[in-house]
Amino acid sequence: MGQQAGVQGVPGGRRRDRGITFVRALPVLLIAVGLTVALLTPPRFTAAPFFSAAPLIAAPFFSLGGTVLIGVAASASVIGPQMYYDTMGYPQELTELVTVTTVAALAILINLVVRSRGEQLASVRHIAEAAQRAVLPEPPPSIRGLAIAARYEAAQADAFIGGDLYAVQDTPHGVRLIVGDVRGKGLGAVEAVAVVIGAFREAAEGEATLAAVAQRLERALTREGTRREGLDAFEGFTTAVLAEIPHGDGIVRLVNRGHPEPLLLCADGALRVLSPDEPALPLGMGDLGGWPDRATEAEFPVGAMLLLYTDGLSEARDKGNVFYDPAARLRGRIFPGPDELLATVAEEVHTHTGGVTTDDMALLAVSRPATAPAISPKVTEGDPSA
Repeated sequence: MGQQAGVQGVPGGRRRDRGITFVRALPVLLIAVGLTVALLTPPRFTAAPFFSAAPLIAAPFFSLGGTVLIGVAASASVIGPQMYYDTMGYPQELTELVTVTTVAALAILINLVVRSRGEQLASVRHIAEAAQRAVLPEPPPSIRGLAIAARYEAAQADAFIGGDLYAVQDTPHGVRLIVGDVRGKGLGAVEAVAVVIGAFREAAEGEATLAAVAQRLERALTREGTRREGLDAFEGFTTAVLAEIPHGDGIVRLVNRGHPEPLLLCADGALRVLSPDEPALPLGMGDLGGWPDRATEAEFPVGAMLLLYTDGLSEARDKGNVFYDPAARLRGRIFPGPDELLATVAEEVHTHTGGVTTDDMALLAVSRPATAPAISPKVTEGDPSA
């Protein structure tokens, strides 16, 4: 009996060791991913969220010297690509540098506070949330005449961090979006979010079709899962819906990989559930079966609004275990814009659950207003301080 208990205890110890190793490696990993994004994408795309997250995560786990070193490396990683592209001195580049150096200084202060009290931060959850927020900056309010809003609602304070994600990118093929939910919680989920977002940013720019983007994400997750010895060491599958809104066309294309179905709210209050033509497994599960991704096309007329969300919305329950049904709740209603839609949904979910939620919720809304808003000069996610 004692021998059996000892054998069963080994995997748990190994998992703890892997967790400690991962936490210590995460700041370096984020800087490496940030440099990859900065050097492989056009100068208008920012990798500052990756660089900002690195010193924040290092602060409670590294020594003061190590935290300072990570902060200097993160700041230098912002300057390097600017020198490479000869963009130093521009307002956007100066803003990114000031943001990263300010976060690095705050990380050093956090490190000093932690060391002086002889304790780490209150919980790993806050660290994971900081990293997750850093890699999921708020998108610009308008791109190519589309009005855009995003909202991230964290679960209650004692719940684990989820792996919800979203991204918006203007590309030669149209405005492309992704909303997804990584399996699992905590730092492993945050790492998977970084992998998916990094792969999406690169694939959205270079791939001619939305189906090809999905396949790139599939390969990225499969590759990372293999490198980390499978799903026990890496949060290896992600439900996701990808959307593409071609420039000047009143359509939207969707590829759904096991994710809650988007909603199309029309200007007259009508609502359509955009179901895929064929069900598909989540990203990262290609070893269980193969099929060609096929985009579903739907009309996206002027005045309509597209809502993408994670299951933190559709699985929010009240005291009687009744789920919040977004299609039923939103049908027949008209909203001035995406910000008002998301604010209303968030408030209703809070009321429905009595303020007690068990899962994070990511919301992304895009509308095609009758009068096009001003086009933002920044065509990907906004400043990480947003």
